Amino acid sequence: MNYELSILIITAISIGFFHTLFGPDHYLPFIVMAKARKWSILKTSWITVLCGLGHVGSSIVLGLLGVAFGIAIGKIEIFESFRGNIAAWLFIAFGFGYMIYGIKRVIKNKPHHHKHIHNDGVEHKHLHSHTDEHSHIHATEGKKNLTPWILFTIFVFGPCEPLIPLLMYPAAKDSISGMILVSLAFAFVTILTMLSVVLLASFGVNLIPFGKIEKYTHAIAGATIMISGLGIQFLGL
Repeated sequence: MNYELSILIITAISIGFFHTLFGPDHYLPFIVMAKARKWSILKTSWITVLCGLGHVGSSIVLGLLGVAFGIAIGKIEIFESFRGNIAAWLFIAFGFGYMIYGIKRVIKNKPHHHKHIHNDGVEHKHLHSHTDEHSHIHATEGKKNLTPWILFTIFVFGPCEPLIPLLMYPAAKDSISGMILVSLAFAFVTILTMLSVVLLASFGVNLIPFGKIEKYTHAIAGATIMISGLGIQFLGL
């Protein structure tokens, strides 16, 4: 491995790490969804890795196609920016929709009294909650299993802007092995950083006693994802 390629790989590792760490959209959705949906560590991990592969893989494919067809880096970056806008709005839409779902869930689960009159004329009331009795029974229904795939789709649209310029140097040197090594280094560090932050933060969140606000976790998750999307779109996070 020559000196230039070594420096490029170290650069890819550094950029992959800091790009992920300073981009809360890379890990916040998984942290809040894992809490709201009570995902296991294993499920949280594979969803995070899957979305990370979609996130990095789409940019790698785009970069390699650009190199193969001789597309100028400026045009690729314009397309990456367009993809970024789509991803941001998908985050906003999904987060808003999930927040509304969470709010409706809280309202539906609001305890209410039921009156019962026995044969002997004795009357009594008891608290009743539809969500507690019915919703959890269907927690594993197919509809809810769409959530990981919705996140995956959003992350496929989300570009890794720093990766494209990194591929240009080995491409200019006609070094296929160089492009592969740079891509692998960037992808591995990006996904590893995503997974590490998600698991560490999820562990910390699970230690927090939510108490009465536990019922709001779905609404909070949706709001957090929506805010992440707004941050991407309007603050360039």
